[in-house]
Order: sequence, then structure tokens, then C-alpha cells
Amino acid sequence: MSDTPTLILASGSAVRANLLNGARIPFEKKPADLDESILKLELENDPTAQGEHGAGPAIAVALAKAKAELVSRENPDALVIGADQVMTLGTTCYDKPKDMAEAKARLRDFRGKPHVLHGGVALARGGDTIWHHYQPSHLTMRDFSDAFLDHYLAEAGEAVLSSVGAYQLESIGAQLFDRIDGDYFAILGLPLLPLMAELRRLGALRD
Repeated sequence: MSDTPTLILASGSAVRANLLNGARIPFEKKPADLDESILKLELENDPTAQGEHGAGPAIAVALAKAKAELVSRENPDALVIGADQVMTLGTTCYDKPKDMAEAKARLRDFRGKPHVLHGGVALARGGDTIWHHYQPSHLTMRDFSDAFLDHYLAEAGEAVLSSVGAYQLESIGAQLFDRIDGDYFAILGLPLLPLMAELRRLGALRD
């Protein structure tokens, strides 16, 4: 495996790093210094980027590509992974909650309703995207009580602020849901299975 390219994760996400570590994929971590708000605003105002779920799918893929390409330009010989996740309720897109009060308000608004997580992942080399993948996941929160919501936030703590949905599916956040239709890894933030398939195709993982 010594002739395989260096693999870089262009993300500061501990969850994404844990997924790669858990799969025993060697990589380096170099978060992309990207102002996401500009690209998000452009796509939210672009009629061609709109669909059933607003600009959510377009934003997820575009940000994944942008992160991968940015770090790839600084590391042209490496394979760089970019990933992003956008949540929509109807056509409205949501970012990560800014504080616990916003997380609580969001979970209260989402309970009893279906929403979609849009996952984007990309690989870049030499500053250009060479592969990308989009993966949606459909989730329905149960109609939990205010008392449970308070209990959940007290147990989960500020870790929920690192999740666009303000939930920790790998722990107590599983109790928030009635139904989940989607890939577990993609919901956590990285569509791992299609990514590994492409890495094998490129010779970056054992086949």
C-alpha cells in the first residue's frame, strides 16, 4: 500500500474522522478554511438550484466539492475528501444551531414531522473534483414531550451543536425518532460506503 496516494479529510468534524478511523482508513486531517455562507446564499438565490427540497441537495454537493478542491490545491498529489450535510424541512434549509436555545426551538419545531438530511461527499485531486456523490436520508421525529426534550438536551449537552439536526443518532438521539429511511453513516455526516467503493476503484483501498 506504500504507492497509494495520501488521503486527506478536508473537515474538522470529529464524527467524520471517527468514521474513517473506525473503518481503518489511514488519512490526514486538514480542515478547509471556507466561508460557507457565501456559497449557500448564492445557491439559495439561484432558481436553477431549487427543487423539491429547496437548494438543500445542491448546497450539500457544492460545499463538499468546494472543501475538497480548496485543500486539494494546497496538496495536489493527495486524494482529498470533502463532505457536507444540509437539513431541510420542506424547502427551508437549516444550518447547525448556534446555541442550546436554538437547538431546543428547532427540535420542538421538528417533532412529529418528517425532514431530510442531504449528504454530499467529493474527492478532489490536483485542485479538481474527480468524483462526487449525493445521498439523502429521510427521518421522522416522534411527537416527544417537552419534558423529554429537556431531558435529552441535558443528557446530550452541547455536543448537539455540532449536528445540523441537533441530534446525536449514535447515542441518546436515537430516542428522538419514529422512523429513519437512510444510510446510518450518511446521517452521521459521511456517506462512507460509496466513498470506500470509489477509493477502492482508484486503488486507494485494498480491493
